Amino acid sequence: MTPSSTFEIAVLPGDGIGVEVTSAAVEVLDALSAEIGGIRFNWRHYPGGAQAYRDTGVALADETIKALEQADAILFGAMGLPDIRYPDGTEIAPQLDIRVGLDLYAGVRPIRAIAGLPSPLSDSRAAGIDFVLIREQTEGLFFARGRGQVTGDAEARDTMRITRQGSERVFSFALRLAERRKERGRPGRVTCVDKANVFASMAFFRRIFDEQARRFPAVAADHCYIDAMALNLVRHPWSYDVIVTENMFGDILSDLGAGLIGGMGMAPSGDVGDRHALFQPAHGSAPDIAGTGKANPTAMLLSAVMMLEWLAERHGLPACSDAADRLRSAVERPFRQGRVKPFEFGGSSGTAEITRAVVDALRVDARGR
Repeated sequence: MTPSSTFEIAVLPGDGIGVEVTSAAVEVLDALSAEIGGIRFNWRHYPGGAQAYRDTGVALADETIKALEQADAILFGAMGLPDIRYPDGTEIAPQLDIRVGLDLYAGVRPIRAIAGLPSPLSDSRAAGIDFVLIREQTEGLFFARGRGQVTGDAEARDTMRITRQGSERVFSFALRLAERRKERGRPGRVTCVDKANVFASMAFFRRIFDEQARRFPAVAADHCYIDAMALNLVRHPWSYDVIVTENMFGDILSDLGAGLIGGMGMAPSGDVGDRHALFQPAHGSAPDIAGTGKANPTAMLLSAVMMLEWLAERHGLPACSDAADRLRSAVERPFRQGRVKPFEFGGSSGTAEITRAVVDALRVDARGR
């Protein structure tokens, strides 16, 4: 991979509505490229997921993993279907294998309210929700995946693993993010979420956070227990800036965060490492609405914004940063203007209508410049 205005993007549509929202993202990114110039995308599609496992016995082929290693970025739809599972009863979830295989240690989950959509919270301050959850993704309780022990019919154990290396790098990632957000007018504050009052592993986690926070004197740093954070995110989520936590806690809080802004269809995410990054909507494959045209592509489109931001930072290309800003504006404008309203908000705008509205917004923006 070399710095270039043409990017090789590995595309993993996956299962269910993953295929539909991925197609929407590719269409929008191609329209963006055509309107602004300066960047191009070469799409490389690969199979994977639950249906691939049923058809071939392999959820994600080794050659696909090698292709992901060579790509400039990965665009991922959704993988997994409830009726297709491994022999041990667990779901088909190649995304977890990709995180470990490519060392995508920072799960980046922006939670930001979009104007024009009804909020599930009655407090008017909910319109100001704008925080980022950073989830450590290579260890924690998820380290036990595939390593759990079941003793007869009497006992089962899964072990949490917290390392200094894993903790230091995710804390540094979160603190640097807070620095950048502070430059853009955000508070510049990182809250470490743990259960340090009960578990030795979490006390260790907190101690490393405090050590790392001292390296960033311009960033405010504090702590919150996981149970208190679950309460606080319902009572006053607008008061947070950057939240960093362990893998399982982050898995739970990211869904709660999505609920605060209207649901999983509005929640983008990125899985980021030092060399590779994958971008996907926070939602799953939603087989109950697959093929109906009702899927909300917004989370995937905002994940594409994150991909452009990451490419801009990694390659030092202002054109990608400008493209990210313009795409975000184009995604948000139809909602702000009341032109579209997804099904989960009580509206009737499906995948095609929302995608078309975003493409139209891009073209209007291009003509206005």
